[in-house]
Amino acid sequence: MPHVIVKLWPGKSEEQKAQLAEAITRDVMKVLGYGEESVSVAMEEIKAQDWAEQVYKPDIIAKPEKIYKKPGYTM
Repeated sequence: MPHVIVKLWPGKSEEQKAQLAEAITRDVMKVLGYGEESVSVAMEEIKAQDWAEQVYKPDIIAKPEKIYKKPGYTM
């Protein structure tokens, strides 16, 4: 715990995904104070044509209270 799921379009290399998982793990450890043994990161590739139905509508539109960084906005 925690388990982070990153949903992304296909096409990123295994090296890029591994680097992202490492960066997420470091930030989770730093911000939340967990040890590396407590953090897991998964990648789910979703085709662009399926994004609206499989991600945008169910994960973003239907659950606005769970979104901490909305698409299209700068941090």
